[in-house]
Amino acid sequence: MSCKDSTESFNRERISINEGWKFMKYDSPEIADSLFYDLRPEVLTVNDSKAADTPATEAEKLQASKKALKPYILPTANAFIKDPSKHHTRPEGHPGTDFPLLQSNFDDNGWENVTLPHDWAIAGPFQEGPNTEVGGGMGRLPSNGIAWYRRQIDIYKTDKDKIIYLDIDGAMSYAMVWLNGHLVGGWPYGYNSFRLDLTPHINFEGINQLAIRLDNPNHSARWYPGGGLYRNVWLTKTSKVHVAHWGTTVTTSKVSKASARIGLKVQVENRSGFDTEIETITKIYTINHGTVGKQMAVMEKVTTKIQAGNTATINTTTTLENPKLWGPLPTQTPHLYRAITHISHNGVDIDTYTTDFGIRDIKFDPNQGIMVNNELIKLQGVNEHHDLGALGAAFNVSAAARKLRILKDMGVNAIRMAHNPPAPELLELTDKMGFLVIDEVFDSWKRKKTPHDFHLIFPDWYEADARAMVRRDKNHPSIVIWSYGNEVGEQYTDVEGATIGKTLSAIIKDEDPTRPTTSAMNWAKSDMPFASAMHVISLNYQGEGIRQDPIFDTVTDRIKTKPQYGPFHEKFPNKVILSSETASAASSRGVYLFPVSDMTSSPIRDGMGGDSNIKQVSAYELYAVDFGSSADKVFASLDKHPYSAGEFVWTGFDYLGEPTPYYESRNSYNGIIDLAGFPKDRYYLYQSRWRPDLPMVHILPHWNWPDRIGKTTPVHVFTSGDEVELFLNGISLGRKKKEAFTYRLRWDDVIYQPGELKAVAYKKGSFWSQTTVKTTGEPAQIAALADRNEIYADGKDLSFITIQLTDTDGLIVPTADNTIVFEVEGPGEIIATDNGDPTDMTEFPSTQRKAFNGLALVVVRSIAGKTGKITVTMESDGLKASQIELTAIQKKP
Repeated sequence: MSCKDSTESFNRERISINEGWKFMKYDSPEIADSLFYDLRPEVLTVNDSKAADTPATEAEKLQASKKALKPYILPTANAFIKDPSKHHTRPEGHPGTDFPLLQSNFDDNGWENVTLPHDWAIAGPFQEGPNTEVGGGMGRLPSNGIAWYRRQIDIYKTDKDKIIYLDIDGAMSYAMVWLNGHLVGGWPYGYNSFRLDLTPHINFEGINQLAIRLDNPNHSARWYPGGGLYRNVWLTKTSKVHVAHWGTTVTTSKVSKASARIGLKVQVENRSGFDTEIETITKIYTINHGTVGKQMAVMEKVTTKIQAGNTATINTTTTLENPKLWGPLPTQTPHLYRAITHISHNGVDIDTYTTDFGIRDIKFDPNQGIMVNNELIKLQGVNEHHDLGALGAAFNVSAAARKLRILKDMGVNAIRMAHNPPAPELLELTDKMGFLVIDEVFDSWKRKKTPHDFHLIFPDWYEADARAMVRRDKNHPSIVIWSYGNEVGEQYTDVEGATIGKTLSAIIKDEDPTRPTTSAMNWAKSDMPFASAMHVISLNYQGEGIRQDPIFDTVTDRIKTKPQYGPFHEKFPNKVILSSETASAASSRGVYLFPVSDMTSSPIRDGMGGDSNIKQVSAYELYAVDFGSSADKVFASLDKHPYSAGEFVWTGFDYLGEPTPYYESRNSYNGIIDLAGFPKDRYYLYQSRWRPDLPMVHILPHWNWPDRIGKTTPVHVFTSGDEVELFLNGISLGRKKKEAFTYRLRWDDVIYQPGELKAVAYKKGSFWSQTTVKTTGEPAQIAALADRNEIYADGKDLSFITIQLTDTDGLIVPTADNTIVFEVEGPGEIIATDNGDPTDMTEFPSTQRKAFNGLALVVVRSIAGKTGKITVTMESDGLKASQIELTAIQKKP
């Protein structure tokens, strides 16, 4: 169903209830209430900075508590458990009925007023230093804890013949929901969307008090999870006979430019108490810029009798002539269609349901990769965690679209959702923007990576969570592969682990027979049973090999793997092989450390690309975590194994948490783009490979080195050309040509002198592109550039403003770190600032921010219902101030 703030058609309404919430978080778990889901193991010690490829371990055995509310929550999963004999029976009663804050007359005036999506932790403060409650692995932000959200919901007397559902797109985590003091249900996994039926507990004559309890344990993730109702929340009102939750499935077959066969399965629930005869008809329309266009087809009207309390499945097909196919940019176009299904009874429409979809043909060729509409599309992908940098986990369409635009400009055509189902709106964006997607559900199964991760609930919830992901997301044309695991500990348990993998794969295929499944492997090898269940082989770092350099000869307690493309291709000649994680290279934007490695790929140590005193990694882009590789090494491995389908780099953007190798920091170093959204030098290395037709050339490092006059200062050049001549102050330093399996050009013996570097690139002997890097003066002024100068006045839309500290000639000063003060006037507000520095512990909402290597970011949000000019002012001592104007406009209906 399309995601709009409020949609109404006949007896179906979908109403946003994001506004008007009251929020309270306990100061500590020790003083929290006793309405807990289940017992958890006590954490006595935890190594927050252990290597990411440390094997998972067995779960601890716990005795369930009689006071736990798990038996009351488990029945929420029943709709996703296929075998009725395994359904959960709810005990009698409603625990917490007398708990004061569940009552409508409870005084919550002292609670915080919040609008959803809401991340309770992102405002900070960061927890600095050793032995903090929340360590670097989870981002040093207070995401742990127990909290409540309260809101009264509007239910009218005219609704008394309707079914009322609560739809939560994501709640972090262990959500439990009460309405009018009645425990309705819940969902422990923080990343899945879920629905609860409020109807039995609604007061149609008065107040309806909703209360939601969340419990986000510490040591529950290897990255920043966020906390709270961090995605959208909806009320859905339907007639008693209606299309079921996520109840339509669109399939396309016999796809060509001439025609396509479209199949539609519609599940209709009858909760009227009477046997009912309905008519179902579906019309198909084009979608033009998000709105319904021309009607293209009408599917056959079907008459169906549904017994009371049952669900009927209605299957129809049609052929669409001359379809506009969905395909990834830039060579194809992501055309979309909308199916509008009408349910009627005795000639009266009783429900209307909308399904967006795309028509495309996907084939998997084990000797080439993925074919989309008969075109080979090599995966130029990245992995993405769910946070939005300084905005945290609270989902925002503007912020997500900005990330995708930046990735698209680099040449990215695929996203792996690491390691969980995303917000549904993100998949709407990947559909519209033409990205291929791996949708992934789990980072752990029964064995644990952190003491309180998903392994605690896996035995009870794995089937429900796997089916929920597929049911919600199955109609998105951007999704091409389902992943049921990432580097799970069961890789190490031979047949036992493989059996779990087969079970999960079978569950997903039962929900969606049209797409293949996979599970990312960083340890399991081709001769192990683990790989046999998956349809696509996904390798994390194993393609190019793990810890194969001499520095690791004495290492015995970590994964050491020779390159595995060959062994897997030989063992599974009929399966596509891709790299679900590559590189895990690391760098700090604009930080260049000496000496520079003469290796193609180097681990990070002090004096080898790293500096543990300043906690930064060199941006020469030659350095990677111990189990990873530089981009250059990965490119060579892929080119030597052309049957590989491509790669997903770890990662596109820096993300909160997991700051390898310096866990005193706040965010990762692995991104091609920093946390603020500013490209690192590596961005241009990927762009030179992934956009070969784009004339570009990029020089590194910067050329402000007053303490290096007369010293060797290597210069590296990335280009989509094949040859470059480098000049220093007009004097040629030589013309170099790319050789086989090399992806950068290096002048490692340049003696620094101030002035100008110029690189002139050629392709096939002809001029291609050129660029210069100059020694700058001192910072003198502030320049500002907004990604969008017009934003909608809906209280959600954002403008991301890049701040540049420049000299008098307008050149960005690449070492400037001046503190900038931001102010805003008009119908907008500053909601975050950042600079991309992993070591900066300034709280994100601060309106003061030091620049990091010449750049900073300020994020401005509109104010709902207020239009007009927004003026943002930037000031810094000793610098010429700057202003930028935005306009908040009314959004067209």
